[in-house]
Amino acid sequence: MVRKYVVAPHGGRRAHPDISSALRAAAERHGPALIEIAPGHYEESLTVRGEVELTGLGGPGSVVVSPPRGTVLDAFGTVRVRGLLLVGREADVVDCLGGSLTLEHTEVRAHGGVCVHARRASLVTLTDSVFRYGRTLFAGAGGTIERCGFHDAADNALAVIEGARVSVRDSRFEGSRIHGVRVSDAWAELVGCALTGTEKAAVMADTRAELTMSGCRVDSVHAEAVMFIEQSRGLVRGLRVSDAEHGIGVASGADPVVRDSVFADCRDTGINVQTTGRGTFEDCEVVDAGSVSVFSTNGGAPRVNGCRVTGGNVGVAVVDKARGHFTGVVVEDLSGVALRVFDESRAVFEQTRVERCPAGLEVRGNGGTTAQLTDVRITGFDLSAVAVTGEARVTLTRVSAEHGLLGFGVGEEASLRVQDCDVSATRAGGAVAFGRARLVARNLTVTGSEAFGLCGTESAYVDVADSRFEDCAAAGVTFDESGGGRLVNCSVTGARGMGVQHNGRVDLVSLDTSLPVVERVPEPAPPAVQVVNHHYHGPVFNAAVHGVQLAWNNDEVTQRIIEPAPARATPGTTPRATPGADRQTIQELDDQNGATP
Repeated sequence: MVRKYVVAPHGGRRAHPDISSALRAAAERHGPALIEIAPGHYEESLTVRGEVELTGLGGPGSVVVSPPRGTVLDAFGTVRVRGLLLVGREADVVDCLGGSLTLEHTEVRAHGGVCVHARRASLVTLTDSVFRYGRTLFAGAGGTIERCGFHDAADNALAVIEGARVSVRDSRFEGSRIHGVRVSDAWAELVGCALTGTEKAAVMADTRAELTMSGCRVDSVHAEAVMFIEQSRGLVRGLRVSDAEHGIGVASGADPVVRDSVFADCRDTGINVQTTGRGTFEDCEVVDAGSVSVFSTNGGAPRVNGCRVTGGNVGVAVVDKARGHFTGVVVEDLSGVALRVFDESRAVFEQTRVERCPAGLEVRGNGGTTAQLTDVRITGFDLSAVAVTGEARVTLTRVSAEHGLLGFGVGEEASLRVQDCDVSATRAGGAVAFGRARLVARNLTVTGSEAFGLCGTESAYVDVADSRFEDCAAAGVTFDESGGGRLVNCSVTGARGMGVQHNGRVDLVSLDTSLPVVERVPEPAPPAVQVVNHHYHGPVFNAAVHGVQLAWNNDEVTQRIIEPAPARATPGTTPRATPGADRQTIQELDDQNGATP
C-alpha cells in the first residue's frame, strides 16, 4: 500500500512544512510513499531512499527546490520525480547512486555542475523534461530519454561513458559548448532527435563506442554534425544535416555504416574520412558542399555505394595516401573537378556517372598514385574527361566521354591504359599523350572530334590497337616532334581531314583508311654554336691585330671597327689594356714591324 504525504510551506492539516520532514516520515514507516508538494520555494537538499515518488501540485516551475549549495536530489532506490524545478550550483543537481530514478515533466538547472549523474549499475529514465546549463552524465548506467530538451550546456549536453547503455528518442539538443551527445566506450541510440548550435561535433562517438542514429536532424553547428573516431562503430540512417562544417567525419580506425542520409550546405566537406578511418556510405546525398563533397585523406579508406553528389566545388577527392572504393556514384553540376586522386592515393570507381562538371577525373602524383574506372560515363565537361600527370597510373575500362573539350589526356611521365572506351563530340580531341607519358589503348573509339582523334606529341609513346577514329575534322591520328608508337589494326574514316599524320617514328600495322596518310619529316635543327671563353685577367693575342677595341669586366660590350691610322707604330711597342675599364683601346700595330702583343 502506498502512503501519501503532503508538503505545504504554510502549514495545513497533517501537512509537513518541508520536503525533508516528509521524507523522514516516509523512511520511518518503510514501504512505498507518495509525497505531494504544494507550490513554493524549498531551499533544502533531498536524500531519497526506498520507493518514493515526489510530485509537484502546481503548474510547471511552481515547485522549486534550490539549496544554497550541494546536491539537490540524492537518490537510491526506486525514485520518481514529477513536476519539480531543481536548481543547483557547483555540484551534481541530481545524483542517482543506485536503483532506478525517473524524472517526468521536471526541469533541472545546473549552474557550474552536472544536471543528472547516473552512476554505475543505476537505471535512469528521463521523460518530457528539460535540462539546462550542465551536462547529463551516464557513467556505466542504463537509461532511457524521451521527449526531453537539453539547452546551453557548458560542455557536453549528454555524455554516455564507461560502458553505459542509453536510448534517446524525440529529444532536442541546442547550444552546447562542446558536443550535443558524446558516446565514449559505451552504447547509445538516438532516434528522431534534433541537434543545433553546438560548438564542436553535434554527436561524437569515441573510444570504441557503439552509436546508432535514425531519423535525426543536425543543423547550424560549428564543426561536424556527426563524428566517429578511435575505432568506434555504428549505424546511421535517415540523417539530415545542413549548415555544418563537415557533414560526417570518420577518423582513427572508426568504421560506421551510413545509409539514406543527406548532407546539405556543408561549409567544407559532406563526408570526410581521414587518418585510417573507414566507413560504408550507402544511398546518401551531398548537396552544395563548400569544398569537397566526399573527401578521403591521410590514410582514409571509405566504401561509397549508390551516393549522389550535386552542386558544390569538388565531387570526390582521394588524396594524401588515402584509398576509396566508389560504386554507383552520380556527380553533377559542380564548379570544379568531379573526381580527384592525388599523392600516392588509390581509388576505384565503378558504374559512376559524371554530368555537367568542368572536368571529369584528375589524377596526379608519383607511381603509387592509381585510379581504376570501370563502366563510367562522363558527359558535358568543359576541360578533359580524364587527365593524368606526374607518374600516376590510370586504367579505364568501358569509359565513355561525351560533349567536352578533350577526352583522355596523359602527360609528363604518367601511364594511361584504355580498354573498350569511347569518346565523342569533343572540341579539341579524343585522346592525347604528351611529355614522356605512355598511352596504351585497345578498342578505343573516337567519333566526331572537331580536331584530332589521337595525338602523340613531345616524347610520348602511344600503343593503340583495334581502335576506330571516325569523322575527326583535322586528323584521325597525328604524331609530331619525337613522339612515337604503333597503330595495329586501326581504322580512320570520314570525309574530312587527314587519316594519319606522323613523323616517321610510328609503326602502321594493318591501317584501314581512305584518307591521306602523310609522313612529315621534321626539319633538321640548326647546328649548335659553341662559344668558348678563356679569361686570363686580360686579352691574349696570338697574331698581330689591327683596328680592335676590347672591353672586359663590364656588363655591356660595344664592338666598333677602327680604321687603321696612317702613322706607323714604333717598333717593339706592346699593346696595353687596363682591367676593369668599361672600354680600352689597343694601340694599332703594324704587322710589317713584326710587333707581338
